Amino acid sequence: MRTDQIEMVSVEQLVPAEHTYRKLKKLLNFERISRSVKIQDKELGADGFGKPRLIMCLILQFMEDLSDREFERFIGENNVAKWFCGFGLLEKTPDYTTICKFRNSIGTKQMGNLFHEVKRQMQAKNCCSEVFTFVDSCALISKLSMWEERDKAIAAGYERLNNEVLPMVSSDPEAKIGAKSDKKFWYGFKKHVAVDMQSGMITKVAVTPANTPDADGAKRVLPKSGAVTGDKGYVGAIREILRRGLHPMVIKRNNMKDKNVDLDRWITKLRCPYERTFSKQNNRVRYKGIIKNQGAEYMYATAYNFRRLLALNLS
Repeated sequence: MRTDQIEMVSVEQLVPAEHTYRKLKKLLNFERISRSVKIQDKELGADGFGKPRLIMCLILQFMEDLSDREFERFIGENNVAKWFCGFGLLEKTPDYTTICKFRNSIGTKQMGNLFHEVKRQMQAKNCCSEVFTFVDSCALISKLSMWEERDKAIAAGYERLNNEVLPMVSSDPEAKIGAKSDKKFWYGFKKHVAVDMQSGMITKVAVTPANTPDADGAKRVLPKSGAVTGDKGYVGAIREILRRGLHPMVIKRNNMKDKNVDLDRWITKLRCPYERTFSKQNNRVRYKGIIKNQGAEYMYATAYNFRRLLALNLS
């Protein structure tokens, strides 16, 4: 049996016809997505990978939720990933330092441009109308334990560790302690999200310190028109919702005189399917500071919208 036979094959032939990546490229114009990111060629480094391919690498990294080192190995070993990002079978692929430098070069604002370009394309397909918008928030956890910060606070003479003391003893002065209830606390940030209730796609996302009230965070993700559904945490945002000409569909607190139990029960059922938006995402942060985590959440929201677009099965 001969073992020295050579077979000519292209990376295109190795991608199944029904593969997720191939479907995405049919549904979206990635050239326009690439053009939405403004960066000079001299900022890309000397490796010569080019902006379009590095943008595709960045998108794929967040689609697969990989660290820089994990992504370096993933694209080096996965032929379908190479095809998606525009690399040949034998071409050199980016290492983890290239990915990290590129992400830092484009910055949060450009990641926001990328997110909004994807949203515009989805709106062009009439699958993101924002007639009804779901708003909610969830924890972004920076650390699971704070013994180191507690020890530093004690050594500095502070009686307790709280949000006033944290900036002086923490390696991330923008991270705070947040609480969902009297027994549920976390250290890090809070993510505020707006979801289109027609398609289930994320239309806006904002990162704030963990101790930011939901009503304050809502101001950053409210839509331009339509109705807004929120839980009891958004009662304080009703005035702002009305001021912007939107229709509030917020569950009232039990002690409020104008509470309508039947209406609130209906709103709760209406909101229920969109709670899964948070269950599909990692709530652990990889970066320090609000700005870097905002950029990451733009990319995670983009990846989530890709999955929703595929689920809608548009032609």
